[in-house]
Amino acid sequence: MSATFLGRDAAAADLARRGHVVLRRAVDPAVLGRINAELDAQFAATPFCEGDFYGRRTKRFGMLLRRSAAAADVIAHSEIISIVERVLGPYCDVIRLNLTQALELHPGETRQAPHRDQDMWGGEKGRIEYLVNVMWPITPYRAENGATLIYPDSHGAIAQGDVVGAPIAVEFDPGDALLFLGSTLHGGGANRSSAPRRGVLISYCLGWLMPFENQYLVYPPEVARAFAPDVQALVGYRQHRPNLGNVEGNCPSHVLRNDGFGAAAALAARDALPDPLAARVRAFAEAERLREASPE
Repeated sequence: MSATFLGRDAAAADLARRGHVVLRRAVDPAVLGRINAELDAQFAATPFCEGDFYGRRTKRFGMLLRRSAAAADVIAHSEIISIVERVLGPYCDVIRLNLTQALELHPGETRQAPHRDQDMWGGEKGRIEYLVNVMWPITPYRAENGATLIYPDSHGAIAQGDVVGAPIAVEFDPGDALLFLGSTLHGGGANRSSAPRRGVLISYCLGWLMPFENQYLVYPPEVARAFAPDVQALVGYRQHRPNLGNVEGNCPSHVLRNDGFGAAAALAARDALPDPLAARVRAFAEAERLREASPE
């Protein structure tokens, strides 16, 4: 499935229905060119992975917000975020960044074992979606250079077993974006070409999950303070109602506005409840206050 970058609702519907969607010209290809230039030295310095899953002829590294200023343009892309929120929103209060990863598949890399990224978590499968992946190609993705393999109609409630039908190699270019669900069976293709193919994988998950990449260690407060507010929120410096991820009973974003956890952190704890729960708690508290105020 391919779509021009028009209509967030339509793109989210395609993603939910088919398990993947390609958005053409989601950004100016020059953005990927800047990311490539900023990551080039890191690609050169990074050794090949160890293990058959990561790929013995593949290079991978994370922490992209610390290694590329331009990476924020795709990580916090407002239209992409809106689509992801439409898909994951029924299952969480807010989404969060699951990982940022740069990949370089070298000639001779073999096909990756088919897998579903949702399987990193042990919860029930088939009823909810846990994450959405977004692949941004730095070099063109083609069948011969190891383009991402998607197994059609392998997602959602039927996300069981190892292989469902034959995969398709998704071919797309810098500036395009491939979105696919965490329940979609997929894997990297074999690179039978004479050159590496590069890409950036950005993943978003339910805000109450432990992310793949430990965002608080990768982006501690002294680093995250330099990020734009929307990026800080994606990294995890915001609460997920009810009160998940708080610091001293407050949204963790206050740590970024103050000097760590010293005297400035002496704050009154505040409720952060979903609206229906907040209404029930408020009604109960008001009833109790009236009862206590009434004479015997």
